Amino acid sequence: MERSLLGARVATYVYFVLCGTLMGAWVVHIPAVEERVGISHATLGGLLVLLGLGAFAGMQVAGPLTDRLGARVVVPATAALCGASLVLPGLAHDPWTLAGSLLVFGACNGGLDVSMNAHAVHVEKAYGRPVMSGFHATFSVGGVVAALVAAGATSAGVSPVATMAAIGAVSIVIALVSVRALMPAAPATTEKTSAEEETHVSPAVEGRSAGRRVWLLAVLALMVMLCEGAANDWSALHLRDVLGASTSTAAFAYGTFAAAMTIGRLLADRVVTRFGSMAVLRHGAITAAVGITLVALGPWMWTAFAGWALFGLGLSGTVPQLFSAAGHADPAAAGANVSRVAGLGYVGMLAGPAVIGWLTHVVALNHTFILLTLLCVTTAVGAGVLRTTSDAVPRNETAGVGH
Repeated sequence: MERSLLGARVATYVYFVLCGTLMGAWVVHIPAVEERVGISHATLGGLLVLLGLGAFAGMQVAGPLTDRLGARVVVPATAALCGASLVLPGLAHDPWTLAGSLLVFGACNGGLDVSMNAHAVHVEKAYGRPVMSGFHATFSVGGVVAALVAAGATSAGVSPVATMAAIGAVSIVIALVSVRALMPAAPATTEKTSAEEETHVSPAVEGRSAGRRVWLLAVLALMVMLCEGAANDWSALHLRDVLGASTSTAAFAYGTFAAAMTIGRLLADRVVTRFGSMAVLRHGAITAAVGITLVALGPWMWTAFAGWALFGLGLSGTVPQLFSAAGHADPAAAGANVSRVAGLGYVGMLAGPAVIGWLTHVVALNHTFILLTLLCVTTAVGAGVLRTTSDAVPRNETAGVGH
């Protein structure tokens, strides 16, 4: 049992890396695709919305399918489809074909995102201790892999289309090879937690309560992922336009944020095990609020870098805890619940850059970040919703399963 569980955990890591690699392969080739199709930045921005809409739709379909058919069917299927559809944007020759290809790629990527997170919830439940943040950290590793492969291929004179096709083909092979290690279905739940035994909640009431809780988690996900999306698109511009940094120096703002977030996710599972998911969400949101306030009000370069680092570190453990709590709210409907939280969170991720951009018409760029401070504070206040999910994954100190 321990061996098969370890295999399922490793396979989950593989699919998270694949998802990050496939999305990263698209991101690093955006300039080449834009040039090939011959569109403006403004047109590209509008088309990227279709990528988000496709992802949202894919999440809503894949979540219930994962609950019905099992992760062993849906995860490799969506991974293979995502790998196959990666080359489509590279083959696009006009705005219409690019729009269609982004819708398809977005739907496949969104389906993979939700199904692998649903499987991660089942793996975490079987382990009896937090492991979700580690999975999310490997997603970032996939982005690094994509950047390195694309850089090497470009220097070797390989065309973007060939590079995207090769990455997609390798991803399909890896996805199909890794399927045997996945868990066939959600682990059976036969034991009640101490919280459930003490409260004696009826199934009907518990179902309604779980539904309300999931939507509260989704709202929190929207807020924290809106913050993450704003950092992705505006951190470098803040250093360049507000503090007068060079373009090369400004790029380190996002690098600082991303590095802090990756490190935080690598450490978050141990912190959750010791202090609980509610504490990680609450104190993480407070840390992020302090960091982005430093960015908004600090007049020096070092305060900006420190602020972006704190912002990334604080946000790092928030999304994994929300996804995990959604999945554990009702293990039988983990896919559907994760799709709701991930879907609304993805809306926030897409809306973040646009909201900040709109606010720049009213106030200076750095002052728009006060909105992110308010969202982080609100998240900290609402962190108590995790208390109703037993504040963490059931901890099994004697499970004997290694890291």
